Amino acid sequence: MRSGVSKAERAREAAIPVLAEVFREHGYEGASLALLGDRTGLGKGSLYHAFPGGKAEMAEAVLDAIETWFETRIYAPLRDEPDPSVALDRMLTETDAYFRSGGRACLVGAFALTDGRDRFAVRIARYFTGWRDALAAALTRAGFNPGDAADRAEEAVSAIQGGLVLARALDDPAAFGRMLARLRPRLDPSEGATPGR
Repeated sequence: MRSGVSKAERAREAAIPVLAEVFREHGYEGASLALLGDRTGLGKGSLYHAFPGGKAEMAEAVLDAIETWFETRIYAPLRDEPDPSVALDRMLTETDAYFRSGGRACLVGAFALTDGRDRFAVRIARYFTGWRDALAAALTRAGFNPGDAADRAEEAVSAIQGGLVLARALDDPAAFGRMLARLRPRLDPSEGATPGR
């Protein structure tokens, strides 16, 4: 236990990953306070003590955690790693791990398709543009011209999101891994991949 951290702060930190899974499973609107409290093991009073802003604050905290993870593990390496091939390999590996090889839905993508889209529009757009732009930067450093890099980055982010939906729709998480394997040569200038291949 960290010193100087209140009980409410500890409860908040412990609740965030659980809240994320509830929002993934039920969406923003479908995640009732009763369900969120039940799954976190916090009573309504404790839940509101940890998140005074209610469900909206819980969702914001979850989005903060997701944003921090992606910035640290994917976007910053794509932008800053001197060897872009290392950054690209890391992106594919980390993406596979984060989404549990196709077994975990993208919460930000799910929010983008529901009523959460209006409430969290800026956050949702920042997640997708952050990924696309960081990937385009790495692809440019890897040797693609900037226009081709931007196109391939957008294609890759779209493929990842589509692969997650397909894996879930077919109840076949391995579909996500197959998509990542097909995506890899599209991100490698030495493969000479062309659009539509």
